Amino acid sequence: FPLHYMSIMSPSLCVSLVLLSWVLTTFHAMLHTLLMARLSFCEDNVIPHFFCDMSALLKLSCSDTHVNELVIFVTGGLILVIPFVLILVSYAQIVSSILKVPSARGIRKAFSTCGSHLSVVSLFYGTIIGLYLCPSADNPTVKETVMAMMYTVVTPML
Repeated sequence: FPLHYMSIMSPSLCVSLVLLSWVLTTFHAMLHTLLMARLSFCEDNVIPHFFCDMSALLKLSCSDTHVNELVIFVTGGLILVIPFVLILVSYAQIVSSILKVPSARGIRKAFSTCGSHLSVVSLFYGTIIGLYLCPSADNPTVKETVMAMMYTVVTPML
């Protein structure tokens, strides 16, 4: 099958995709910022984290955080799980195409490339899904910090 990237990806579509990603991420950030602004913080104001993470902030709040946690769970499901599942489906299609290659060397090279990429994608999405879609009471602070380190530092280095 020939690739149709040049005929599909026009400059206007490229600009539209960039604008869409900016609008959606700005909306997502504002949603969490406004929900966080309604909370009161009467405990210690030291965040036991290496950056200002939502889960760490929610633990410092003395207000009811159920709405915040519900929004994190719902938006996280949409923003994290759906793309991760789509990536896994696309890799399943890639694997089925690779298995049709007659050369054993070609199969090894393809699996080597895809395997390393899929392991980094799984590490990235797995730690984020584990951190944000699991109830915050179940994760000790050290575990949260390590998981946040994995997706903010380790995966970009890989």
